Amino acid sequence: VLLVLLTVAAAAGLGVYLGYLALQIESRFSSRRWQIPSTVYSDSTLLFPGQGCNRDLFLAKLEALGYRRVDSPPAGGEYRLHSGRLEIFLHDLKTPSQSRAGFPVLITLGQNRIGTITDQLSGRALPLLELEPEKIGLFFGTAREQRKLVAIDPVPRPLIQAVLAAEDSRFYDHHGVDPRGLLRALWANLRAGEIRQGGSTITQQLSKNYFLTPERTLSRKLKELLMALVIDAHYAKDEILEIYLNEIYLGQKGSVSINGIGEAADFYFGKPVATLSLTEAAALAGLIKAPNLYSPHHDPARCRQRRDNVLKAMARNGWLSADQLTQALAEPLITADFRTYHRKAPYFMDYLSAQLGALYPPEVLASMGLSIYTTLDSQIQSAAEAALLRGLARLEKTPALRARRGSANLQGAVIVMQPKTGHILAMVGGRDYAQSQFNRASQARRQPGSTFKPFVFLAGLERFTPASRLSNRPQVVERDGQRWEPQNFERETVPELSFRQALAQSANRATVYLAMQTGLEAVLATAERFLFSTRLSPLPAISLGAFEVIPLELARAYCTFPAGGLTPYPLSLKAVVNESGEVLERRHMSIQRVISPAAAFIMNSLLASVVTEGTAAALAHQGITFPAAGKTGTTSNSRDAWFVGYTPELLALVWVGFDDGTSIHASGSSAALPIWADLLKA
Repeated sequence: VLLVLLTVAAAAGLGVYLGYLALQIESRFSSRRWQIPSTVYSDSTLLFPGQGCNRDLFLAKLEALGYRRVDSPPAGGEYRLHSGRLEIFLHDLKTPSQSRAGFPVLITLGQNRIGTITDQLSGRALPLLELEPEKIGLFFGTAREQRKLVAIDPVPRPLIQAVLAAEDSRFYDHHGVDPRGLLRALWANLRAGEIRQGGSTITQQLSKNYFLTPERTLSRKLKELLMALVIDAHYAKDEILEIYLNEIYLGQKGSVSINGIGEAADFYFGKPVATLSLTEAAALAGLIKAPNLYSPHHDPARCRQRRDNVLKAMARNGWLSADQLTQALAEPLITADFRTYHRKAPYFMDYLSAQLGALYPPEVLASMGLSIYTTLDSQIQSAAEAALLRGLARLEKTPALRARRGSANLQGAVIVMQPKTGHILAMVGGRDYAQSQFNRASQARRQPGSTFKPFVFLAGLERFTPASRLSNRPQVVERDGQRWEPQNFERETVPELSFRQALAQSANRATVYLAMQTGLEAVLATAERFLFSTRLSPLPAISLGAFEVIPLELARAYCTFPAGGLTPYPLSLKAVVNESGEVLERRHMSIQRVISPAAAFIMNSLLASVVTEGTAAALAHQGITFPAAGKTGTTSNSRDAWFVGYTPELLALVWVGFDDGTSIHASGSSAALPIWADLLKA
């Protein structure tokens, strides 16, 4: 009787415990199963006949988008370049505004220009072609897991068979625990005198990965067995396999773990799961046992041997014929290039994060798998980063800066915007993000120097014209008992200049004269229309930029001139889309009229004179042959060097200086302007 009571009590206890496990499993599986990092994308790339094209940057763009260069006619996601003819088999395109299937195109490339674009299926000439956005970063959670979720239906049958052959060939025949497998593992361990095999089924592995720790104890193994039985009783086999295929750990991409076959297929072979070949499927299945040991990137020979073992196991299970096995074993193991995870455009990503912080908390960005589409142009971003590094390295070779070797590095910032929309196309906040995460483009406050003068001259248009004469003679200005005598950059100066000449040559005395004649309060009122966050005081030195501005605010203010008097809001975010493809947020350009179109037209003409006959005239000797306008700037003792220049389509700001305000011994025209020219030529 006691034995019966104990048996009943044990059975009841086991039943209660199994019920508890069932509730725990149901709660976990019915909620969100994985934390999926949100993905940040650049803007899509538009191509059209006649468009300027830097071939090297364009090919780098294709590589960044995952296209593979081949010598034969390209298939999906491949391209071929031959004698100025670029053939691309496009990826599928999916953005918040449209989607289309991939198709082959032919692009003829002339001398830094696109000739024609042809749809190779129809032979039709295309007036416009859109390339998909580029992945530039992820918002990770603490686990730093990266995965692409896949449904079971599109998974090719050979991949499923390969996984079963490698891990659990009787998956569809047992009830979560395989007695044969347990006995086989027990016998192997007894013969070896140590634990060599675990005998775990796919369902047991899922139980361990999802709910348990990896420790090897009898209690943990018992709980794993019970959970596997509960999972098998409550869920269909295909659903269990789908969860498993999305959960399994399959290696490392730097500090980021590769989880699930979707991410692994892209990482190791550069293709979606549905297009994996038999041998690629077998190689992935072989990784499950020990991903880092059998990684094709770390040990190709061992990976191939493991792949071949999986293929042979598939044949033993009747899933491959002898001929298929022989053919598969003879195939080489070809993988995609190893790519570690790193954020592109890190300063832009930080700026974007700050804007996103007003919309979503960090835990949402790290877990909800959002797709975040931005304004970034990855080709312009690459060109900006390269131009800044080259420019700073050139300056550090000058005698004046060579002596500072070993001390703090010379720094710089670059901002590129679309004047009419406010879209931020590129943002570089320093020369090396790994050394300094301080974003000098959006966080620094530096004196603008002569780059503020256009706003003084804009205010002066209320009383003067471009042909008016301004005094350039020595003068002493008194304000609130303070005496100040402005000096020109050049010692020998003419006593009088036209309004246009004074801005083109950046004459300090003429600018101060203009400010005093216009009225400092009127100058401040004009500047305040451009929404600088710095509080301005009506002091004479303000006319020469003797106050601090944030570079991004200065770039935004300059956008007003090529935008016809409209000032845009700096925009980094275009749209946020959830996993179902629904648009959660859409950011449209925000603009406001600050000055009249007539005033903007005159300012464009004046700033064009800076380039043709003024302090930026050196651009003509640096390969800038297209129309441009802008203004150089150098602050007192050469602490800051600036150039803000623009075409009708692009505006770029360049700042160079030391963080501690030490002199760089160079002017805006010699330090910042060459970087701008290098960028715009690219």
